Amino acid sequence: MAEVHEIKHPLIQHKLTLLRMKETEPWLFRQLVNEITYLMLYEGTRNLRTTLVKISTPLEETNAPILADEIVIVPILRAGVGMLDGFLRLMPMARVGFLGFRRNEDTLEPEEYYVKLPELNSESRVIIADPMLATGGTVIAAVDVIKKHGGRKIDIISLIASPEGIKNLNRKHPDVNIYTATIDRELDERGYIRPGLGDCGDRLFWTI
Repeated sequence: MAEVHEIKHPLIQHKLTLLRMKETEPWLFRQLVNEITYLMLYEGTRNLRTTLVKISTPLEETNAPILADEIVIVPILRAGVGMLDGFLRLMPMARVGFLGFRRNEDTLEPEEYYVKLPELNSESRVIIADPMLATGGTVIAAVDVIKKHGGRKIDIISLIASPEGIKNLNRKHPDVNIYTATIDRELDERGYIRPGLGDCGDRLFWTI
């Protein structure tokens, strides 16, 4: 069974409250998404592997750890793009892929429209960025695509998750770990997270 990590750091929770507020303007909303993502990465990358290399400090030679994993960040369009800067500020060496899905508002099922991924293998550490883990349908479809392209070590980082989305993802992909700032109460009849923060993509890009 996959692990679910709810990151309750006070700074993250404070910024998440500001993010939820309907009066938060788009420029601040984008900044908060970026900052929360950056802070969540400390927990979300705790399981990355390191290896020792020999280096020279100003005083002597020593063995020191560096990252051994090849990191691939995959934001889900559109809203996942708002998290990308937060990732790259901390991990500028990461490779980046993109997956595009649109939600059918009648069936609530994801419809794929764009796939652009770097070459993946079983050792690639793939982090999917999607601010809202709602029904789980889009993330499940994203994991399906990544596994089809050779990725096996996959984590999800979402700002907000629903119990239903976590359950659905665990049922389909029990090997994928989830990192989220909060698990909200429920989904409504339209598949939106409650209390949530509304449509993250619309709020990020001012298309309300």
